[in-house]
Amino acid sequence: MPQRQLPGHTGRNLSAARLLRGAALVGSLMILTLASACGDGGEDDAAPKRGQSRTSAPEIVAVAPARVEVIANLTGCKVKIRTEAEELRVGVCQTREADYAITTFPEERYKETWLETAGMYGGTYLVGSRWVVSAPEEMLEPFQAKLGGTIRQLRGMGPTPSPS
Repeated sequence: MPQRQLPGHTGRNLSAARLLRGAALVGSLMILTLASACGDGGEDDAAPKRGQSRTSAPEIVAVAPARVEVIANLTGCKVKIRTEAEELRVGVCQTREADYAITTFPEERYKETWLETAGMYGGTYLVGSRWVVSAPEEMLEPFQAKLGGTIRQLRGMGPTPSPS
């Protein structure tokens, strides 16, 4: 398809104009992303119900999903890679406080499949963009402050304990 010429514009000027419009669009999107990440700082004291997520303000804005080693460094451990596969990477951290796992995924769909499977066993996890931290529940909020993400409570299968 031949390139359209505008009156008073050469092909080079039209390409430059498109480039400038594209750069302006990207810049606008970046500003919008940063502005939406800044909240009022208010905290919701209501605890989430089982199976729901809770978030903490402000959530960290990340450009790309982090690697196991980056997440481990941010949580203060030297990670040992336990599993290296096409669908996921799993690293284990052993600290004085507790042992925990960091799992990263090459695609969001692998993370969602992993969470569906983990849901059979229940538990609470810190979930980000293509990563999950499996740690004792008391460690998840401090990790969330460093990593961002959402704390998710997953229901297990089988009977639930009755209140005594």
